[in-house]
Amino acid sequence: MAGKRDHNGDGLSGGPAQSAPVIGINAARAGLQQGGARELWLDRARRDPRLHELAELARAAGVPIRQHDRAKLDEAAAGARHQGALLWEKQLSALGEADLTRLLDAGPRDPLLLVLDGVTDPHNLGACLRCADGAGALAVIVPRDRAVGLTSVVIKVASGAAASVPLVRVTNLARTLEALQARGIWVVGAAGEAEQTLFELDLTGPLALVLGGEGKGLRRLTREHCDQLGALPMHGRVESLNVSVSAGISLYEALRQRLRSAS
Repeated sequence: MAGKRDHNGDGLSGGPAQSAPVIGINAARAGLQQGGARELWLDRARRDPRLHELAELARAAGVPIRQHDRAKLDEAAAGARHQGALLWEKQLSALGEADLTRLLDAGPRDPLLLVLDGVTDPHNLGACLRCADGAGALAVIVPRDRAVGLTSVVIKVASGAAASVPLVRVTNLARTLEALQARGIWVVGAAGEAEQTLFELDLTGPLALVLGGEGKGLRRLTREHCDQLGALPMHGRVESLNVSVSAGISLYEALRQRLRSAS
């Protein structure tokens, strides 16, 4: 990768975390299969073979089961469609800057990171986490302000990926990008006006892919902290893609290049 950096330290510091239940049958099943579940809540009045299957998985894993009425599940799910199942996990929470340093120190030599600059829709963030999991990303990084965190809706849409891909919330995104660059990580932003497409850029090696929020794209300061910009070619009438779709395309292009480079 052109312009690879030497590792000169990190400059990352700590921050608080938050947690939420895993909502819905499929997400709860994935959470039970992955381990780390603390407690399973089921709707006592609902007769669904899939809930019986969840109960069997929970018993096999030694996870306590609590039967509650629907109103209690509705309240805990904050209005999201839970299908009669909520899973509470032991350590499902967003991380902070100090955790990012730990992840990078213990992670692969050429990490792949997804950075989201101001995504506010929990469905988009959940879908981005799924894409990040599928592409083998080390973590997803978001700003703490003016962006959605690890809510119950995000966890449900992620379908288990919120437990496998850490979500890191940072106080200052520009400063975090600088810290990543100091570690030798190349920062590539997705921007429609870029002269080159993402497919033309070298996405191998230590990489952070940066995408903007819904309808706004990258903020000026974030754009200025990118080493390169790349566009997704648009050959139809629409001007841009949903951020989770763009994230999936970008991450898998990086994965494709990495697999080709390793072969």
